[in-house]
Parts: sequence; structure tokens; C-alpha cells
Amino acid sequence: MVIENILAAFNELASIQTFALMALGTVAGLIAGAIPGFTIAMAIVLTLPFTFGMEPVQGLATMIGVFVGGLSGGLMSGILIGIPGTPSSVATTFDGFPMARKGDPGLALGLGVWSSFFGGIISAVFLVTIAPQLASVGLEFQPWDYFALIMFALTIAASLAGEDLIKGLLAAGIGLLVACIGEDSVNGVARFNFGSDALKQGFSFLPVLIGLFAFSQLLSDIEDQVRAKKALTETGSVNARVEHRRAAIMVLKSWGNLVRSSCIGVFTGVLPAAGSSISNILAYDQAKKASKEPEKFGTGHPDGIIAPEAANNATAGGALITMMALGIPGDIVTAVMLGALLIHDVIPSPSFINEAPVLAYGIFIAFFIANFMMLVLQSGALRLFVLVTKVRMYFLASIILAYCGIGIFALNNVAFDMWTLFWFGIVGYVMRKLGFPLAPMILGVVLGQIAELWLSRAVAITTDISPFFTHPWSLFFIIMASFSLFFPAYQSHRGRKKWTIFFTPFLIASLAGPMFMMQGTVRPVVGALLLAFAAFSLFKLHRRGWKVNPEDAEAHRLSEG
Repeated sequence: MVIENILAAFNELASIQTFALMALGTVAGLIAGAIPGFTIAMAIVLTLPFTFGMEPVQGLATMIGVFVGGLSGGLMSGILIGIPGTPSSVATTFDGFPMARKGDPGLALGLGVWSSFFGGIISAVFLVTIAPQLASVGLEFQPWDYFALIMFALTIAASLAGEDLIKGLLAAGIGLLVACIGEDSVNGVARFNFGSDALKQGFSFLPVLIGLFAFSQLLSDIEDQVRAKKALTETGSVNARVEHRRAAIMVLKSWGNLVRSSCIGVFTGVLPAAGSSISNILAYDQAKKASKEPEKFGTGHPDGIIAPEAANNATAGGALITMMALGIPGDIVTAVMLGALLIHDVIPSPSFINEAPVLAYGIFIAFFIANFMMLVLQSGALRLFVLVTKVRMYFLASIILAYCGIGIFALNNVAFDMWTLFWFGIVGYVMRKLGFPLAPMILGVVLGQIAELWLSRAVAITTDISPFFTHPWSLFFIIMASFSLFFPAYQSHRGRKKWTIFFTPFLIASLAGPMFMMQGTVRPVVGALLLAFAAFSLFKLHRRGWKVNPEDAEAHRLSEG
């Protein structure tokens, strides 16, 4: 059955047009990722309108090409001009740029390209093997479990948005409020429309997304007249040639760092809204701790490039796992893909892989192919990047904004969508200036209607709130959400405050409870292991005299630096 589904999915993808669109998407992602300020999310959002006339498999394959290309594209500007093209390449700059300044830009680029490739392939293997298993577990979910899962996704997005948790939660709340405008999807009752027929239909997902991300970013890029008239080439040299053979050998020799960093990327991607901006720094930190020569990190060490680039590409596979198996976007990019599926009347859920196997395995195969395309097209994209960096920022922003407007209007031929893009662009710009994170708001918009649907179903069954705490999966996600609210405080005080040493043991011990409540033998055994690990951690703390670990303080210093 699996082989039949794989063959059917490959047959859907195996056309010159689909491969050409994937290649075009990969190149677009590489260029978009290489341009500082032009994020992967913006590239995916701009791609989305052009996929509406395609079949779901073809449209998602194109967006996956942009996704994989964007994750790898950020290393080009980070290594060559010292400015990371995307947040997922911040840590790559720490050693990539010094190596390039030492006279080895080709080697630095090669290390980044091959690390990205191997990290993507490793995460693709995880995607194929883990997603179906998560889907089978997800079949146990009931309305209370789904609602708790969505709340967990929103709280972890807010908690990972920065030190100001209040702003993160407010952003998520604003997103949920936007999702409530218009007719109730369950009862058809108009809300917050103020007598306007346009508002009665609610805000379309795509104009809100493009306004918040693309338009607001463009406004930030051109607000300074001096910077708007500059091109990226004015900040440094961008001439280089990728050294593939030498770099590939070095990456394979550092296979331990490669595998560890890829696993960190997959795990981070599985966490809702964590994303590659976190995984690349975590992988860099772990690579430095495990290295025999940590003092060389920051001066052009190869492992300092391999770790973050393997991790950020591996994050893509982890994010796709949660989107496909649970219907929850692992990051902003998969949130856009979730919106694309919803537009095509395909709803990812625990039964998604069983109900739409051709589409599911098409995503698997497209992710594999996109990583090979990225490897082949990176050198060509580097030459295109050199040309793009010669364009002045205000001219580039004008072209991007024109494409945004055309894509939005072509969607429904509704002028109100253009106003939606404009006003939410202003909202996004103001939020950026006030320090509000946009990721929780986007997830609030995407997940708001889904959360409302599952909450309505739960209330329709019973108005008693006890099932939220008696259902093991619901309790599991409530515990995770509760601890995630305290995560920013833990992160800022780790290594300095005594209470932080109890955070991880208590979290692990708390999660053992829902495991014991689940059916079967495997998960209660996992619960016992979690409890034993928590007890062992507390025992180690007791032997240490309940003192703060100095290594935690160093890790905190690195994460802030």
C-alpha cells in the first residue's frame, strides 16, 4: 500500500512543468533568503497566489522549493557580506564571515551548501518515518485535545517571541480577534462587522499575511532615505565561487556534528512556532560545547558553519511533520502552507495521511527533490544574488510591493482585499516599531478559526470543563503550555537564579502524569522513564548542593551574544 502511494505521488509530480516550477521556486527561495530583510515567509506568501490555479500537489511542491531554497539562501549574504539573509542564518555568520574574510569564501559557501543539503536529507528521512507514526497517535485526539494543542501552539509562539511575554500574548490575542471578525463558521452569526458587508465576510487570510509580513517589512526597509538609496553591494564584496568537493569531504568528516545538529533542527521544527531562527543558534551552541577547540569558534571554524546550516534546513522537515500529522503549523512558513491546503479544501489532521495519501507522499517526495535541486542550483543563484545586490533598495521594494498588490487582487478580484493588505501593513509596521512579535499574531489568525471550531464541538458535547484535564493528551498540552509561559523567565535567569535548576526536572515529572493515563504499555513505560529521569536529575542537583550550574550561565551568555 505504501509503495502504491509513493508511485502514485511520484506520478503526480513527474512532469516537466512541475519540476520546472519546483526549480523556479527553489531559485526564488535562494534569492529571497539571500536578501537581508526579505524573509522566507515573505517569499512563500508572494508565491501563494500563483499556486491557486495549480493542483494541490503541484502548488505545494512549488512552495516547498521556495522553503528549502530560502533556508539555504540566507547563508550567501551572511558569509559574503556579514549580514544574515534570514534569521535562520544568524549563527552561520559567526564563523562564515570570518572564514570569508580570511580568503576562503568559496570553502565557507561550500560548507554551508553541503551542510544544508545533508541536514535536509536527514530531516526528510525523519519526515517519512515519523509523520505516519504521529498521525496514528493523533487519531486518538478528541475536540478537547485539539483545542489544548492549538492553545499550546499559541503560547509557545508567544513565549519564544522574546523577553517581553506580555507583548507576545497580546499579539496572539490580536490575531485571534482578527480571526473572529466576520460570520461564525459554526452558527453563521455576524460578529464585529459594524454593519459593513465587507467585514461580514471577514478578512481573507492571504491579504492579512502579506500585509503583516511583506508590506510592513518593506516600509521598515525604506523608512531611512539614505539606506533606501543604497544597494547591498555597498556593504562588502560578493564575488565568490563555491568549493564543492573540498567542502563535502569536510562536512562528511564532521558527521557527528552534522547528525547532532540535524536532530536538533528536526526536534525544534516539531515544536510549534519554534522555527529555524532558534535551531541554528542551539546547534551552534551545542557544537561549540562538544568541540575540542571551542576557542576557535567565531574565527572561521568549519564546525561553526556546519552546525547552524544543518540545523536550519532540518527544521523544515520537523515543521512539516507537525503540519501534516497534527494540522498544526510548525512555523510561519508551514502556517502559510496550511492556509494553501485550506484554500484547496484539504484539511491536515491526524487522518490526513490516510485520507489523502497521494498528496501526503507527494509532499514527502517534493521535499527530497527540493534538497537536491537546492544543491544543484545554489551556484547559479549565487550569480543572480550578485546582480540583485546591485539594485537600490527603494526600487527593489517597489517591484515587490507591485507583485504583492497584483497577487492579492487576482485572488478574488475584490478591492477590499487591497485595503486589507494596506491596513494590516500599517498595523504590522507599528507593531514592529513597538516591539511586538508578528509570529504569534499570524498563528492567531491561522489557528483562530480552527480553535473556535474545536471549542464549539467540545462545548456541544458537554459544557463541563473537566474533560480538558481528564483526557491525557489535553492535559499533556495544557502542561506544556503552562511551562512554555514561564520559559522566557527561565531563559533569562538560567544560570543566575536557583529556581531555574528545578524547571526541567519538574517539567519532565509533570509530563509523566498524562503518559500514565494513556492506554497500552509503551506510553506508561515512557512515563516511568520520564519520572525516573526527573528523579535522577533531582538527585544530581542534591549531590551538587542545589547549586546553579556554571555551564548554564555560559550557555545563557552565548545565546544572548
